[in-house]
Amino acid sequence: MELTDRKKKVLQTVVDLYIRTAEPVGSKAIASMPDMNYSSATIRNELADLTTMGLLEQPHTSAGRIPSPAGYRLYIDELMQGYKLSVDETKDLNRAMEMKMQEFDKVLDKVAKLVSQATDLPAYTVAARRGGATVKRFEILMAEAGQFILVVMTSADVVKNRLIKLPLHVTETDLKLLSAVLNASMAGIPAEEFTAELLNRVIQNAGAAASLVPVIVDFTQQVLKSHQNAEVAVRGQVRLLHQPEYHDVEKAQEVLSTLDEDAISNLPAIMGGEKTQIIVGPENVAQELRDTSVVVTKFDIGEGMQGLIGVVGPTRMDYAKVTARLSYFAENLSQMFSKPGQGPKQLPQGTDEEPTQEA
Repeated sequence: MELTDRKKKVLQTVVDLYIRTAEPVGSKAIASMPDMNYSSATIRNELADLTTMGLLEQPHTSAGRIPSPAGYRLYIDELMQGYKLSVDETKDLNRAMEMKMQEFDKVLDKVAKLVSQATDLPAYTVAARRGGATVKRFEILMAEAGQFILVVMTSADVVKNRLIKLPLHVTETDLKLLSAVLNASMAGIPAEEFTAELLNRVIQNAGAAASLVPVIVDFTQQVLKSHQNAEVAVRGQVRLLHQPEYHDVEKAQEVLSTLDEDAISNLPAIMGGEKTQIIVGPENVAQELRDTSVVVTKFDIGEGMQGLIGVVGPTRMDYAKVTARLSYFAENLSQMFSKPGQGPKQLPQGTDEEPTQEA
């Protein structure tokens, strides 16, 4: 069945009206729109076709139609009109940012709160480094008999060390050889490429210190993994209860119990893809979020870091307005962090003052 321009126009009108009213949309409501020059009978036929095509759903036999996830996706990709912020909206957003964006150590929490207030939806922020971290350099230093200090410096200039104690006699020359082998074989390689083959090759070339290699590799993987973790803040979850779809307490509890940092971190392509992404209903990874949608956009933080701001809400949300507001926040945050003296503090890093011990 062909998706004609008339069908697209009817679908766009259904989505726009449903976003506005949260009520199923009937043919009379569509026919009453000023730019809809079709009879009610014609519109009913188009509604039936759109339902057969899976773009609309009919909650009850006598009820009007509501958009399906596929209908929302088509609307977002092809039919959604751009939303232009009003002068008053722009002033409100600027005032909020000027008053509250003062300290970067709380920037994630503050941005999430501001976005939640601006959209009346649960909001989240994410900060993470671009690309996977690698080891820039290994150093292994003799401490005393049977004790060695492993120093790992990552590509982001994070330095971590560990005191390793093993019932093993190696010389300072053995440790220098091991350092050279590690730097030649493992520097510049992401953790996911630490294969068994690579490990065996390093062990074979490490000489008398070969038994240290598994311990070193394990610690290095821990360092790289912790460095890659994104920092997430989620705020305004209770705002979901303002939406008609979540007046059902059980349904609301199901979503709210899942709407946390872990769920946000597992959203599809959380740090990749386009600058602005819209994830509709079933496209979400978490089963509990199947009836919600997510809108997310990126901003540049600097220092090799990238930020995300997003909202979670019903599939009926006003995507155009939400996208416009998130984009405005993102553009201003990027500008703020690009100004001299306004850049963020880096995520916690540095050399450990006291080496941790490996028994």
